[in-house]
Amino acid sequence: MIIRAALLVYFLLPAQIATSQGPPDATKLLQSATDAETRGDLEQAIADFRKAAELTPSSSIALLKLGAACMRKHDYAAAIPPLKRAAELSPDSLPVNQLLGYALLSQGYAMEAIPHLEIAHDSGALGIAQFQADLYEEAVVNLKNALAKSPADTDLIYYLAKAAAALSSESSERLLVKFPQTARGHQVRGQSYYSAKMFSEAEKEFETAIALRSDLPGLHLELGEIYAASSQWTQAEGQFRSEAKMQPGNAEVAYRLGEALLQAGKMKEAAEELRRSDSLRPDMPETLYALGRALAVSNPNAAEQVLDRVIAIETRSPLAAQAYLLLASTHRRQGKSDLAARDIEEYKRIHNITSRPEQ
Repeated sequence: MIIRAALLVYFLLPAQIATSQGPPDATKLLQSATDAETRGDLEQAIADFRKAAELTPSSSIALLKLGAACMRKHDYAAAIPPLKRAAELSPDSLPVNQLLGYALLSQGYAMEAIPHLEIAHDSGALGIAQFQADLYEEAVVNLKNALAKSPADTDLIYYLAKAAAALSSESSERLLVKFPQTARGHQVRGQSYYSAKMFSEAEKEFETAIALRSDLPGLHLELGEIYAASSQWTQAEGQFRSEAKMQPGNAEVAYRLGEALLQAGKMKEAAEELRRSDSLRPDMPETLYALGRALAVSNPNAAEQVLDRVIAIETRSPLAAQAYLLLASTHRRQGKSDLAARDIEEYKRIHNITSRPEQ
């Protein structure tokens, strides 16, 4: 997508640019090459552009068109020499620098491509080049700017995700090297252990971090998640409660506490926390489904309303299927057998769709 955009810029150049410079023979060759390119004969076009460039060695036009034709043929290596010469002749030309930057980038010369893409003001390709050159901070900035202009560009989305992850990893490594015994250093090590499912080691790191900075937001939440991952719900509840005292306006903390209470069978308390989470961040389907579970026995009418909201939001997802299954149980408790049967059919329908390999 990136290279196609650059070639589009090239094709939008005024048609007369091909014939406005050079001796008559060069002009004829440029016109012949342009005609050949139009009808898709790239071999002939490249041959004629090359001859025209030899006849007009001080003009960048034929060189630009030769490089662009090579790029249309996906021969990026062949495009680089004429485009480099064109850049020497016209160092401030946006089309020349953009195409040269793309050709260099496509061949893996990311660092060399960067100055040309800077001249071309092409933030998307520049961000990709910076990512490939391990300049992650600069890459994130430029890729975000490019994505704001082209939010559906999957290449930009992919590279932004990669650059952000690399920047995060780089920052974490810097923290561990320079400040290993700080609360943040222990937190980062704990996160690494948690990702590797080494829960005991992760627990120790977070306990140390909390001992160093007990008021640091997020530490109790992450330690609670470690306990939750190993089904230690009493310990998880304690950590989530500590975090909730520090961050009463955090919807995720309220959800995690509600989930821990739910797992511990404390349905009334769980419902209170899950309602609070929903009030802080409305219509999160996971929160609503957990709330439906908490209310299913004590207040089936309220559970029905909540689960209907889950289904309206999720429609055909696995969570929607689970909501229908819980809704069927709730309807049976209410004596609504017809609705329960309908719920089971909907559960089966969605389950069959979402369990297909091609899905």
